[in-house]
Amino acid sequence: MTLDTPYATVLRSWHRPLMIMVAAMSALVVVAGVGLFVDGRELMHQSIWAKPLKFGVSFVMYGATLAWLLPQLRKARRTMWALGTAFAVAGFIDVGFIVVQAARGTYSHFNTNTDTFNQIGQVIFQSGVVGLFGASLLIAVMLLFQRVGDAPLTWALRAGIGLAVLGMALASFWVGWTSATAPRTVEDAYGNPVSLLGQHGVGAPDGGGMPITNWSTTGGDLRVPHFIGLHSIQVFVLAVLLLTVLATRVRWLRGERVRARLVGAVILGYAGLFAITAWQALRGQSLVQPDAATWAAVAVTVSVTALPAASTIVAARRRERLLYLPGALPTRGPVDFMGR
Repeated sequence: MTLDTPYATVLRSWHRPLMIMVAAMSALVVVAGVGLFVDGRELMHQSIWAKPLKFGVSFVMYGATLAWLLPQLRKARRTMWALGTAFAVAGFIDVGFIVVQAARGTYSHFNTNTDTFNQIGQVIFQSGVVGLFGASLLIAVMLLFQRVGDAPLTWALRAGIGLAVLGMALASFWVGWTSATAPRTVEDAYGNPVSLLGQHGVGAPDGGGMPITNWSTTGGDLRVPHFIGLHSIQVFVLAVLLLTVLATRVRWLRGERVRARLVGAVILGYAGLFAITAWQALRGQSLVQPDAATWAAVAVTVSVTALPAASTIVAARRRERLLYLPGALPTRGPVDFMGR
């Protein structure tokens, strides 16, 4: 494949600073993955490289999505390019501090130790968090005023970026309101005391949670809705792609309005999942220990999602059957698969 192929041209059109960040995060995933096996140091009974690995994977997914999305926008192109660059820089700052602290065998989040490196690093770290949130918020707002492709894709991107911003806000700014007010002392990878002020957990301290994610199994954990919100855009875009592929074989899916309504049902259900997990976490309830109220909310969400999806499918199939019945086509002219 040469650089003059359409595929290479598409790749060149992606936001370059974000792709540089994605490449760096991909390298981090490899390094952190190796570190899990060759470095025995731990924080709260978890490898020091677990957090850099999770952040690396997350930024690869989200950064690549933005790198593809931003060049597709036709309005305020320079502003969108600048926002993408700001996100890339903030990502380097944010994850860079996490990696450095992990290599030092200590904590990045909530660390209030008074050594000079940590004090300066925390200020830089917080600036990165604000940059990530601010850039994402402005991108979400600007997406409201323009289309990207057809209606299903436009709504998928708008809703995905919007939920991502909510997920960032929940994890980054509400933590201080719901975590313990008094600091607690834990040990770093070398057994030295570290003072932590704040946590992701609600009703139970961070640590000793699920494998890989480390989400709490004894109390609420704001990292759950944060993860669900942050990666909603990938879920929604995959739903659009799946429906588009199926439409090549299923006639009643070829109408843009039908696919848009089905994507809307996916968005509705996923937003319900985000709201339920956030509500569950803020009540101090673990994801794996739902109570009757949580199950009732899940049942309502499933019903509210399934009913419009089912009605859309039934109506689309009925319309398709009518269009192809002998003598059923209207005399005013042919009707295409878009319903025009």
